[in-house]
Amino acid sequence: MAKGFGEAKKSQKNSGKPSSLAKASDCEQIQEQWAEHFENLTDPRGKQGVLHPFMSIVMIAILATIGGAKGWEDIEIYGVSHENWLSSFLKLPFGIPTADTYRRLFEKISPAALEQSFNSWLSSVVEDLGAQVIPLDGKTVRGSYDRNGEQSALHLVSAWASESRLFLGQVKVEDKSNEITAIPTLLELLDISGCIITIDAMGTS
Repeated sequence: MAKGFGEAKKSQKNSGKPSSLAKASDCEQIQEQWAEHFENLTDPRGKQGVLHPFMSIVMIAILATIGGAKGWEDIEIYGVSHENWLSSFLKLPFGIPTADTYRRLFEKISPAALEQSFNSWLSSVVEDLGAQVIPLDGKTVRGSYDRNGEQSALHLVSAWASESRLFLGQVKVEDKSNEITAIPTLLELLDISGCIITIDAMGTS
């Protein structure tokens, strides 16, 4: 279990204080934006026995992962502990989904479609925050080299939104190539036009 994901506390009853949750109009706008960016991500479930809205499950999982969740149980705990806030902009007719619900859904979701949809949404977030510095950095994954299996070390090029402290994405550097050749692919994937791109921390080998 990830650090900070302890057992969820039971929700406190309404104290009568004014709520600072999002307005209904804001919730509708948020849902419309997500529907636009995730339109290519189809619900793999059948029509029978479906309790939780598809996008609610997906967005709770994404938000929980951004918040440090490392597994399905962490995602459930995140949802339960943030239910009051999540319900202000997500449809949760049957409460927070269980860990098994997330697992079963994501086992069937297309990884490519999920990546494309997530990057589309993330690019819109960066755009809404305004132009900022996006550092690119190349790293070699420790332990990825396998001499016996003739597996070369895995090199990745990553992009960060420094001001927002967001990890935007990464691509693999092809064998017998270098980090510089992977930059166009990463920039095309993220679609972060209008931002300042820096590659000072990168090498060329």
